[in-house]
Amino acid sequence: MSDLQIALLVAGAVIVAAVVLFNWFQERRFRKQADAAFQAPRADPLMDAGAAPQARPERIEPALRDPVFESGEPDVVIEIGEPHLSLDSQPTAPVAPPPLAPSVAAIRDPAPRPIPATSSAPAPAAARASVTTLAAPAPYDELIEYRVRLQGDGILASVFADAFNQLRGLGKVVRWHGLPVGAVEWEEVHPWRDAHYQQVIVTLQLADRNGAVTEDQLAALCAALTAVASAHGLRIACDDMADALERAQSIDRFCVDVDVLIGLNVVARGEGAVNLARIVREAESGGMVLGTDGVFQLLDSRGEPLYALCNHDAEPFFGDVHEGQSSQGVTLQFDVPRVPDGVKVFDGMVAFGRRLANEVGGILVDDNLRPLTDAGIDKIRTQLTQIYERMEARGVPSGSRRALRLFS
Repeated sequence: MSDLQIALLVAGAVIVAAVVLFNWFQERRFRKQADAAFQAPRADPLMDAGAAPQARPERIEPALRDPVFESGEPDVVIEIGEPHLSLDSQPTAPVAPPPLAPSVAAIRDPAPRPIPATSSAPAPAAARASVTTLAAPAPYDELIEYRVRLQGDGILASVFADAFNQLRGLGKVVRWHGLPVGAVEWEEVHPWRDAHYQQVIVTLQLADRNGAVTEDQLAALCAALTAVASAHGLRIACDDMADALERAQSIDRFCVDVDVLIGLNVVARGEGAVNLARIVREAESGGMVLGTDGVFQLLDSRGEPLYALCNHDAEPFFGDVHEGQSSQGVTLQFDVPRVPDGVKVFDGMVAFGRRLANEVGGILVDDNLRPLTDAGIDKIRTQLTQIYERMEARGVPSGSRRALRLFS
């Protein structure tokens, strides 16, 4: 081995030894610093010997809890305590949702934590008043209406004048209701009134006897009211259009299935004619009222027709029917979905029709001019019962306010 090789080996050994020594020194220095940093604090000899050392504050673990919103004006319309209305139907018990997998949205604190009194400023007087005095539910039928809500500070009724006139020609019933400033009862909005509202709700009926509402009609309603909101700094919220269109189609299909008009005819036997003067006297004695359209109607306590009596001929009835006036026959009409307690009313109409037939020497027949027997009447009564059961199940009882609106 040459001198050069020996020198290189010695130099390498020295370098390795130096590196090991340096690493040991660095590790010892860092360990001393760590021990000093994490060592429990000792009592200060200058402090009172009798004083107990201050306890370390307890670690607060992060917890998920319901969001707390600060008071102030919301960015969207929020109606507190407004129920989903189901007019003329019995309230249903809330259905518990199916169990969900654990998630952030499903985790809640087991008990509410008290909020320190200094954590928030006292609520303004207007907010305290709204807590103690809640407004009445808004006049909105969630089954048959589409809704647009507007909110602002003292909305003048006159700002809706143009939209009010524009939406009259929409083709469906539009209702306007407002909650006056400082009031708890809703009222109809009329643009010519000097009124100020804190909330306004505009609803559009989804279906009637002319069919279901269209997407264009819903869009026109929202566009007209959005223009008003933009021009006057109001907050606006339109219900979901896709959901409304789906409901409209479903309601329309239901209405088509139960929209039945029953007609019973009193005609002369053979090729004769019936005496109209006798029929008019019988109708008046039975409590029927002659309308401006020349049709007799039997009205209920609300002024709604139970059934009607009209002339077969083109000429309507007149109050001054002379004794010799005659007709080919008369028809009793019964609008099934619009009549409350319809089976009972139908029985009354059948009895009245038989009385008319006896008075004029005629016969009671159906729409196909076949004599109406007891078996035929029972069949109609069974069909009526089935129709009314379907209407009850759908939340549209016959003759109810909702039914009168749908079948108009």
